[in-house]
This record gives sequence, C-alpha cells and structure tokens, in this order.
Amino acid sequence: MAVRETHRDIDRAASEWAARQDRGPLSPEEDAVLEAWLRGDPRRRGALLRARAVSLMSESAQALGPDFDPETFAEPRRPRLSRRGMLTGSGAAVAAASLAAFGLVSSAAGAVISTERGEIRLVPLKDGSTVLLNTESRIRVRYDEGRREVTLLEGEAYFSVARDERRPFVVEVDGRKLRTAQAGFRVRKLDKAPVDLLVSQGRVDVSAAPLFGAGKVLVVSANTRLALADAVHPSAERPRPIAPEAVTRDLAWRDGKLAFEGETLGQAASAFARYSDTRIEIRDPALAREPVTGLFAASDPVGFSRAVAQVFDARLQKDGDTVVLSRGAQPPAAAQ
Repeated sequence: MAVRETHRDIDRAASEWAARQDRGPLSPEEDAVLEAWLRGDPRRRGALLRARAVSLMSESAQALGPDFDPETFAEPRRPRLSRRGMLTGSGAAVAAASLAAFGLVSSAAGAVISTERGEIRLVPLKDGSTVLLNTESRIRVRYDEGRREVTLLEGEAYFSVARDERRPFVVEVDGRKLRTAQAGFRVRKLDKAPVDLLVSQGRVDVSAAPLFGAGKVLVVSANTRLALADAVHPSAERPRPIAPEAVTRDLAWRDGKLAFEGETLGQAASAFARYSDTRIEIRDPALAREPVTGLFAASDPVGFSRAVAQVFDARLQKDGDTVVLSRGAQPPAAAQ
C-alpha cells in the first residue's frame, strides 16, 4: 500500500522544484515530470506556490527569518516596521515629538490619524501603548487624566496596550466599547462586513449589542476572535477560539505581508486590492477558485500574479493598472 506523503515531504520537494526553476528554464522533460508531480496530490500546487513566493521575492524570504516554518508561517516575534510613514526613533524625547506631530496633546475632540492606501503607520500613545494602523484606516485618539480612548472610524488597527490601573483602555467602534487593562488585539472595520475583533494577548471585554441585552459583557481572551453583531449583521455573537498559527497569518500585515492558507485566488486578489492601486483581475472562474497558500509582500500584486501564473499554468497580461490572469486557448494581447 502506498504511503501518503507528509506536508513536510511535499514542502521539501516543492522547494527543490522552485530551486530548479530559479536556476533557469526547465527542459521539456523536466516540465513533464513537474506536471506529473503536481497532478499527483492536490496539496502540491499550493506547496510549490509557497516555495515560489519565497524564492521570487528576496525581501519576503529574508523577512521570514530562521524561525520560518512552511506549515504554520510562524514568523519571528519581533516586528519589522520599515514601511512608508512609520515613526522611528527611541527615547522619551522622540516619542514626545511624535505625539506633538500627530496632535495627540490637543483638543478634547481628539486627534484624527489616518493612513493612505498601502501605508502602515505606528502611532505611539502618551502612556506607552501603541496603535499600528493598516492601509486606509482612521482613528480618533482622546487622552486626558481620566481616560484612554481610541475610536476606530474605518479600516484596521492593532492595539498594544500598556497597563494603567487608573484608566482602562477603551476602543470604540460603531457604538460598541472594547475595554481592557492590558492586551494586544486587532480590530477591523471594513465596508459590508461585520466588525471583527481578534485578541492575540490578554483579555478584552466587549459591551454587548443592544439587541442582545444592554449592560451585558462578552469576554474575549487570547487566541480568540469575535464578529460583532449590528443591525446589518444581527447574528448571535460567539467568541471563537483559533489556533496560534492562524493568529500569526491574520496579523502578517503588520510586517507588510499577506498570508494565505487555502483561500481562493479570487479572495487573495481582493486582499491585495486593499494595499495597491494595481488590481488583479482573474477572468477564468475556475482559476479564481483555485486555493492559494503562501506568504507574499502586500505591496507586490505583480510578483504574486507571476507566481500564480507559473504554478497554475496561467497567462499574465498587464493592462495599465490591472494585472489580468487567464487560462484558455486564446493568446494574450501583451503577455509579460
């Protein structure tokens, strides 16, 4: 009886194929062997796409570091904050200057801080907490002697909260209050989707939606996510535990990366659209349903598309700010 390959066996073979492709074009015989290998197990295409992603983008490969595990995408814990618009420096004087630059010591109405498409920004707060803003996000910060309050107006933010026994840290989003003494958590508010909370460290108390009883509190602990109900999304609110490696993938954007584990190419294309003016258009419905696995630079949809085209035997066309992926008999007008 044939022995089923392990994920590690497949990843090892995929890495070897990616290395061969990097050395130069495969011979017709090698192409035939590769195609036969890919057809042998549905997991192999995803593994090769992952290996190609690492080898095609040297910056991503270096950023993975020595702790990279291709099965879990477990990245080094230390964040790498090098994207445009991030604050840098050290010491209290630099932090104070940054706060003044953002207007965080101004009016009671609070300072509004935002990011543009493709920008990730680290915002230090006066108590030692920080907010990391993802692409196209806006927050309002209100700090005084009696409160620490941040309102997420739109987009996505990761909060690292320093303990302050006198003042709980409160994030307000769509009229709901998320309260903690000390935690690390992500809040996402995007159009046509319920507000999503993911707690990676500590505990966050969430005020219940009015339709589920005013005054009630939901407790969300580490490695748990919660979709917040509202009038548009009135489903019952149930905190859902998730695996630590899934938390790591969900938060890969903090390092300028997008991590996929079985999402369709169509879903991946939508994720890239948040970070770049370059759009990925998939004209073959069957191709759009193909699962994708890998870690990619969020700002490089073209590099992602090249990896997809190579692994899934698709064609790539560049039409202005659109990258078109297709399969079929007709030749492209301007293949690249």
